[in-house]
Amino acid sequence: MKMERHAHARALPKAPTGIEGLDEITGGGLPKGRPTLICGGPGCGKTLLACEFLVRGATQFDEPGAFISFEETGEELAQNVRSLGFDLDALIEDKKLAIDYVRVERAEIAESGEYDLEGLFLRLGLAIDSVGAKRIVLDTIESLFGGFTNEALLRSELRRLFRYLKDRGVTALITGERGERTFTRQGLEEYVSDCVILLDHRVIDQVSTRRLRIVKYRGTTHGTNEYPFLIDEAGFSVLPLSGLQLDHAVSDERVSSGIPGLDEMLDGKGYYRGSSILVSGTAGTGKTSVATHFAHETARRGERCLYLAFEESPHQLMRNMRSIGVDLEPFVKKGLLRIHSSRPTLHGLEMHLVQIHKMVAEFEPAAVVVDPVSNFIDSSSAIDAQAMLMRLIDFLKGKQITALLTHLTSGGRAAEATDIGVSSIIDTWLLVRDVETGDERTRGLYVLKSRGMPHSKQIREFVITSRGVQLNTMKDRKK
Repeated sequence: MKMERHAHARALPKAPTGIEGLDEITGGGLPKGRPTLICGGPGCGKTLLACEFLVRGATQFDEPGAFISFEETGEELAQNVRSLGFDLDALIEDKKLAIDYVRVERAEIAESGEYDLEGLFLRLGLAIDSVGAKRIVLDTIESLFGGFTNEALLRSELRRLFRYLKDRGVTALITGERGERTFTRQGLEEYVSDCVILLDHRVIDQVSTRRLRIVKYRGTTHGTNEYPFLIDEAGFSVLPLSGLQLDHAVSDERVSSGIPGLDEMLDGKGYYRGSSILVSGTAGTGKTSVATHFAHETARRGERCLYLAFEESPHQLMRNMRSIGVDLEPFVKKGLLRIHSSRPTLHGLEMHLVQIHKMVAEFEPAAVVVDPVSNFIDSSSAIDAQAMLMRLIDFLKGKQITALLTHLTSGGRAAEATDIGVSSIIDTWLLVRDVETGDERTRGLYVLKSRGMPHSKQIREFVITSRGVQLNTMKDRKK
């Protein structure tokens, strides 16, 4: 116990960013009172991340900030971040934020051994003192040093700059453009920064993805993987994929599938709350019908359900399901059911995962339906799709959210197999298939597996009627 207290006392002080996910992978935030370098190519979000770091500090942690810009005026910066909901003018008026535009003309800079940053230090000191800043951003370092070729002079002045910021006790965030073979154009800043974060904006197969990686972080452990991040109207959000562990709680509570015959096959009680369910089958076998029955039943109980449709629009789904007696529209109007429709190819897999995280955090559903998951293969490889879905299932299990996924089995494939290989991590697997008997073709459903409960081994006739799905035994069918 004493050793734990000593270790905690020696832990590196950190300044929380307030940015979802980033504080988790940095173990609490950026190094407090030390400089951090944010580097990346054009359009990857360096300035927006830096600005949000200041805004969150001023509004959430009572730490005023100063933004020193070498490229944009204060008016331009305020306009650019207004779309994220950040009102810089109000923060400036409340003395929580100072913005100083330092105009640097390379043609006016005479490189010599006597060149130094005393003028900049004066501007920094005035900006810090004007609001009592605890945080400061310099955007971007290339504009200040871009005209210099003397590497020794450049390294010396960078060290002086970072030492000055440390002596003032401010948590500094400095942005820099990425070089061709180095993290920054000069290839020097990463050696004098306590923390280096690399932002990347890549396009693969016409799909755009933003990713973040912590290159180094002196004095503390941190996440080392690449993490997808999203920039939207709420600002930055980072998805810490490596934070998922198999330590989630489980529930003994059962929830109905919405189909009485299916509940009967599942020990008469339905699914376990917080479990994962896979409904697979070929086209036209009724997978979406099973999914909508579950969504309807969840909402009928007064619980929220998030339905992610990747083949139909919300209005088309509601119209089609009314034909089988499943009316979803009243629950949509009540706010108990949210149907989100999009094409899997709209974003990369990781961006879909980030957006699902955000929707779950906002809507707080008791159940999530993904219909179908097989469409993700169209926008990526089977391996990538499997990794994404495993992360999604683990995320939902960790929040005790019941997840139902449908999967379209390709014609000619083995019935008890999936294209994306997630069946091994599924708790309950339902298989719907066409059954030919004589001159008649019917549907059949059976429970391939259902962990933790006794379940029926029968193949039930799967009948879709105007009053919903009915499951009949062979005896019922003969009658």
